[in-house]
Amino acid sequence: MTEKVSMHRIEFIALCAMLFATVAFSIDAMLPALPEIGRDLSSDNPNRAQLILTSYVLGMGIGTFFSGPLSDRFGRKPVLIVGAVIYCFSAFIAWLSQSLEVILIARTIQGIGTAGPRIVTIAIIRDLFVGREMARIISFAMMIFTIVPAIAPALGAIIISFSGWRSIFLAFILFSLITVAWVVVRLPEPLRLEDRRPFSIQKLISGVFEMSRIASVRASILVQSLIFGTLFGMLSSIQQVYDITFGHGEDFHLWFAGVALLSGSASFLNARLVMRLGMRFIITVVTGVQTLVAGIMLLTSVMIPTGETLFYIFVLWQASIFFGVGMTLGNLNALAMEPLGHMAGTAASVLGAISTILGALIAVPIGLAFNGTVIPLSGAVTACSAISFLLMLRMQVFEKTRKTKT
Repeated sequence: MTEKVSMHRIEFIALCAMLFATVAFSIDAMLPALPEIGRDLSSDNPNRAQLILTSYVLGMGIGTFFSGPLSDRFGRKPVLIVGAVIYCFSAFIAWLSQSLEVILIARTIQGIGTAGPRIVTIAIIRDLFVGREMARIISFAMMIFTIVPAIAPALGAIIISFSGWRSIFLAFILFSLITVAWVVVRLPEPLRLEDRRPFSIQKLISGVFEMSRIASVRASILVQSLIFGTLFGMLSSIQQVYDITFGHGEDFHLWFAGVALLSGSASFLNARLVMRLGMRFIITVVTGVQTLVAGIMLLTSVMIPTGETLFYIFVLWQASIFFGVGMTLGNLNALAMEPLGHMAGTAASVLGAISTILGALIAVPIGLAFNGTVIPLSGAVTACSAISFLLMLRMQVFEKTRKTKT
């Protein structure tokens, strides 16, 4: 790393964490605002306020297709800077808007801008590290990054209490300006001129086909899509579950912060275990455990539809989902990227785009199915986790068969 980037590794990890955190802050800070947005802009169907989250995620998936290849052509830093400009401009439009439809369009564009820091950061790490060491660096960055989702709902609640929910969009602009300034001042361009690749739609399509021929990449994309679906589905309905199902709307941000901080240890644990156990093994175990836990949550919510006992069980289950995300997403990214170092930017874009778009499409019906109970959410998570577990088992069998033949 020292040959390409002069900053200390700790600062590099912190910068990557801040870039990753753009996504979490843009989603989680909005959570306390959803009830007011629903009342102000969609009083006839408050559930539609959830689309502010999934429209952002959808835009992020769309932008992800192009941010990686563009960074392969023009370098990592220019794409990060242009993405920040798009992000800030759309946040400003959302701040001015007077209708939910305009906000949804602005949030979609904002998500496109977020694709820059989200995907290019992975490509930067891949420029400098490989294999399990890459997974370790991503895990450390994710560990620091978890502080942001822990405090984001509380920050959103504070902003709302002082200046209303629209001012959250101004906070997004400030956050993005700080991170992009850090990139401009401290990060030398990690992609050398001789390593850059021409950008063309044909090359992007050929990259998709090349990735589709690798079994581990296909499985990683599908599993990551399902995990994103459960995560975004949970985030879409989490505020309503706390408020409507359990009557904990006022202290939602405190519970959310506690769960996020507790779950943050997952990335630290993964960083310690991945070098010994390997990425595939950890993902398989976590998805298997999550299938069992989600199934128990589904049965419990059917037998006990509401009440404080179910609330505490739900909080523990929420923590297990966030913990599982921390134990799997970094590994899935590293697993898919491992054979694709020659096309890191394109690979990161295709991987992120497909998994994010599919995750958003899975999350929309999960969130909109909220009916005042936890049953739709727990049922959907059980199904997604079970499919992920089966896919990982199939990958394990395939890898063993391939090694035996070779």
